[in-house]
Amino acid sequence: MGILSVFFGILGSLALFLYGMKVMSEGIQQAAGRRMQRTLSFMTGNRFSAVLTGLGVTAVIQSSSVTTVMVVSFVNAGLLTLTQAIGVIMGANIGTTVTAWVVSLAGFSLKIGAVALPLVGIGFVMSVIRWKRRDLGNAVLGFGLLFMGLDLLTKSMPALSAESLAFLGSFSGSPLSIAAGAAAGTLITLITHSSSASTAIVLTMAHQNMVSYELAASMILGANIGTTIDAALASLGAKPAARQAALVHVLFNVIGTVWALIFFHPLLNLVSVLTPGESAGAGITNQLAMFHTIFNTMNTLLFFPLVKPFAALVGFLIKDKAGGTGEKHYRIAYSSGAIQNSPEFNILRAEKEIRGMAGIVSSMYAGIGELLLTLKENPEKEKAVDALAAELKEKEAYADEMREELTHFLIECTRQQLNYRSERKVSRLLRIVADLENMTDDCYGVGLLLCRSVKKDQIFKGKEMAALAPYTDLVGDFLNFVRNHLGEPLRSEDAELAALTEERIDRARDKLRKYGRKRIEAGEDVKTELLFIDLVRRLEQLGDYCYSISAALSHLED
Repeated sequence: MGILSVFFGILGSLALFLYGMKVMSEGIQQAAGRRMQRTLSFMTGNRFSAVLTGLGVTAVIQSSSVTTVMVVSFVNAGLLTLTQAIGVIMGANIGTTVTAWVVSLAGFSLKIGAVALPLVGIGFVMSVIRWKRRDLGNAVLGFGLLFMGLDLLTKSMPALSAESLAFLGSFSGSPLSIAAGAAAGTLITLITHSSSASTAIVLTMAHQNMVSYELAASMILGANIGTTIDAALASLGAKPAARQAALVHVLFNVIGTVWALIFFHPLLNLVSVLTPGESAGAGITNQLAMFHTIFNTMNTLLFFPLVKPFAALVGFLIKDKAGGTGEKHYRIAYSSGAIQNSPEFNILRAEKEIRGMAGIVSSMYAGIGELLLTLKENPEKEKAVDALAAELKEKEAYADEMREELTHFLIECTRQQLNYRSERKVSRLLRIVADLENMTDDCYGVGLLLCRSVKKDQIFKGKEMAALAPYTDLVGDFLNFVRNHLGEPLRSEDAELAALTEERIDRARDKLRKYGRKRIEAGEDVKTELLFIDLVRRLEQLGDYCYSISAALSHLED
């Protein structure tokens, strides 16, 4: 009964530690999520900045697993290249060492039990009050729960008798001790799905003199292999590029652990020089934290010059067979990792797909504009309009599929645990998707209109085309404006520019309508002029949808 009580005590304290880390990580992601996501998604090709970004993000959210899952999600969405992802993953491995230092310096030196409860209380109050910093309250609450779990874990460990841990001592000094420790560290991390949690367990056991310094150090090395499970799970069913990013994480940590095991004792000697003191009590935890830091830093420095060859290697192992750019049918599957479910990252992925949808609208409108400019002088008018209509029909059908798939995708996001801002954002993205699809309908309608005008020999004259050209350019500029601002909140000055552009389009529409009516009164062909007025109306409708999207972008982060 005593052993069972100790087992459940350790299990409960570990569960509280893991839950605290999850709440804290999610709170930080949601509180500073947009800035953090931009930091990752706008990485340059500079591998040095990529490493610093991975280090910084992981140090803040205290989880390399979350960072690597984030990276895999971004690569899957096309927001990061594989080369950029490698740098971020390297930095994440250094950033995760912050947890070991927090546990070592605060977990055993301070009376964290006295700090944990106030943090839980303050965080809970902040999280239930309706204000803009509720996510920050969740982060504080998670931090308190994490420390409370660590405090309970520290108190539970001494209850284990020396006999119950005798098998661990049997490894010490044997040729298999280092390998056995690495295997144990890997297993613990695979079970907990957190190298931070397994590191905390190892530090606690070392602090209580339950395992030797060497065994604890080898277990920390093993934890670096076990932590790759989350990235591997997140890549299941993803695109080849995302699977390549996950393989980078696995190879980086496995190869690093292998060379560290080969040079295990020289590494320990280096740690002893940098962190002098006894390998017992508080001294051993500091040495283990330093060992963790030195290993991950040296591993990054080793791979740093080899980013491009490393990318080529994983590209060879996992080939991207996609090859082509345009597929006949559009599909987008919701990515839900078995451990780290990240609806916020899926929203980012949807935003990228929406920008692609806007690109389709732009290409359709560009085709219309090009035809309008050359139609009068084109000797094969009917052939030209038929080709344009067929192209517009194909793109319009593809956009219909995009609307259906993206709508289902965004609704799936709302079924997950989203904060208030993200829920509002999804509703506005749904509106933008609908507006873009309606624009493709109108573009196709314009194409059919031009087909009818040619086949009925109702071609616009030079003066009409001269009057129409500035109007089509104005609508095209508005469309480009919207496309360039998709995925980010519209600033007040940009919102004012959108409103001004909408007014200019409306005034131009009214002027062109009067122009068409005057030509009818002057005796010009009625059907041709009515066709001209109908074309003006349809183009103005595109401007209305652009303004609707601009309004949604103005309140994207509300």
